[in-house]
Amino acid sequence: MSDHRQQAFTPYQLGPITLKNRFIRAGANEAMSLDGVPTRALLKHHRDMARGGVALTTVAYGAVSRRGRTLPNQIWIRPEILPDLKAMADAVHAEGGKISMQLTHGGSFVTSIRVKGRTLSASSGLNKAGLLCGNLLQRAMKESDMEQVAGEFARAAELCREAGFDAVELHMGHGYLLNQFISPLSNRRKDQYGGGAENRARFPARVLQAVKDAVGADMAILAKINVADGVRRGATVEDAIVTGRALQDAGADMLVLSGGRNIESGWFMFGSNMNLDEMAKVLKDQKLTLAMIKLSQKGVPKVKFRPMYFLDYSRRIRAELDMPLAYLGGARSMEDVEQAMAEGFEAVTMARPLIHDPELVRKFQQGLISTSGCTNCNGCVPYIYHPGGTRCIENPPNDVALNQQFARMEVI
Repeated sequence: MSDHRQQAFTPYQLGPITLKNRFIRAGANEAMSLDGVPTRALLKHHRDMARGGVALTTVAYGAVSRRGRTLPNQIWIRPEILPDLKAMADAVHAEGGKISMQLTHGGSFVTSIRVKGRTLSASSGLNKAGLLCGNLLQRAMKESDMEQVAGEFARAAELCREAGFDAVELHMGHGYLLNQFISPLSNRRKDQYGGGAENRARFPARVLQAVKDAVGADMAILAKINVADGVRRGATVEDAIVTGRALQDAGADMLVLSGGRNIESGWFMFGSNMNLDEMAKVLKDQKLTLAMIKLSQKGVPKVKFRPMYFLDYSRRIRAELDMPLAYLGGARSMEDVEQAMAEGFEAVTMARPLIHDPELVRKFQQGLISTSGCTNCNGCVPYIYHPGGTRCIENPPNDVALNQQFARMEVI
């Protein structure tokens, strides 16, 4: 076994917690919640990740307030769902894993819920993400809004700690609220929160500092950021380095290096194009939504998947920051994992390969396989709109009934 292969399976101290290896299940929308409450399907999904060898599995998406949701059924963190969150944490711990909650606020990126008044964002103006559901306008956050939202993130983290979660990941990428400050595609402010990259990172760093102060002694604090937005006039890798330094100073234990924006550059995020054929199957009864999605794909570049598609960007960030970094973006084989270790990344983060096979890490470790069977078709992505939740289309369908029962019910 090579040194870098062995390193991937050695324990790692992440802030105040110890991971059994260097594999993290990326936060990616599972669509396995009901009325904002985790379901038995979500519990099973993350328990299977831990059973399959993942050291830290990330639940997504946990809105820090009711207003912070993007989709109607998404989890929003509140005391009433503590029994369901605790059931999930207990199930993951029973399999020897750790569990993290991805904390998020959609801001103006609210695609399927009508929000009273204007949606929050870094800047005011037309809200193109909300056109389909009537959220036509957004407003620039004031100081009082920032204070409230930072407090909501901190309180959500405290509730996750109470439920037994080991970590939280603050989502600062992909076009959600904190990214709306970081990215010049959204941030047109003229005050201390706009302009240069250091100013644009100021509010996200403030949020992270609030979370660190609230739970940092007990929980690992991660942040997901974009290595770049991937489009003209978007945030660059140089901006990501500035953001990373600000988050390091605010107390982040690790950065997860993602990329792209949900509206402007989904192809960059996934390293390949959307699977419109599968989307059409899932949304066959939602004609308007399907039409809008198809329209959004007009004129996008044709991108063929390649392994480790964010490596060039992530290398540049690795060279400039001395804090722990998790590589994300097209790791599909043990060779890829070994390369990430050799390049100096402390962990490897995956979603699609683990959706395809939750046992992947165990099979890697036991030498049963060396490459994921994931074909990078992106057929799993449309299932965020399906009543059964996200699944690999090469596997049997999910049990829809499990996605209609709250997680606190008897563990299966």
